[in-house]
Amino acid sequence: MLAWFTPRRETWLFKVNPALKFIIFFAFLLITLFNQNLSFAVWQAVLYGILFYGFSGYSMKKLALLSIPLAISFFSSALTIVLFGKGESVLWQWGLIKISEESIQHALLLGSKSLSFGFVGFTFLLTIQPILFFYAMMQQFRLPSKYAYSFIASFRLIPAVTEELQIRRNALKVRNIQFSRGLKGMYERLQMYTVPLFAESIRRAQRIAVAMEAKQYQMGAARTYYYPTRYSLMDGIFLTVMAIGLGFALMLAFWR
Repeated sequence: MLAWFTPRRETWLFKVNPALKFIIFFAFLLITLFNQNLSFAVWQAVLYGILFYGFSGYSMKKLALLSIPLAISFFSSALTIVLFGKGESVLWQWGLIKISEESIQHALLLGSKSLSFGFVGFTFLLTIQPILFFYAMMQQFRLPSKYAYSFIASFRLIPAVTEELQIRRNALKVRNIQFSRGLKGMYERLQMYTVPLFAESIRRAQRIAVAMEAKQYQMGAARTYYYPTRYSLMDGIFLTVMAIGLGFALMLAFWR
């Protein structure tokens, strides 16, 4: 599953400091959230779409699959506002369904915002390495290590838990274990899977605690890092490109 998220090529977005990228993208999402201008929202979605499709480094097949939930979110939210929104200039009405000019504008605004959120979120997730992201948050923005290392440990345990689940499934299949149907079968599966997985998780947590104690890990103490992260020229290029892109979108939105 993790191999599916391996990019075909690493673009310039991969070289940007992940903590800086997070702050900038989060600021752009706040701008998208509080913006009420339809033209600006549309051009924002176009800008973020260019980043997603042009510079994420993934094949168009994978990007098309990731675009399916974005399209569903756009049409579902927009259609709801169009059919049941409020407005003075009514174009068509039948019972509870009322389509007006205002509802169409609000629908396009909400749909554009949902696309922007999806494009920015996917672009960020696809162009970072999670481990380096938390190291950058600790080094550049002083995120407490107790939170950062908790996330790192959780992320690194995902493959181990997945492998343990597969081993348990194969063991039950070899023993020809048959489950009942319906709710009783769900309870039996829950009982057969959760108990050994929970016990293994406790043992794994104990080994991690012993390892951290052996490395003299102390909460809040100054530490050195195996993966040093720092700012580079690419970060300045990233800030410049994003500022120019947002300014260009703003200019196009209010240009007459």
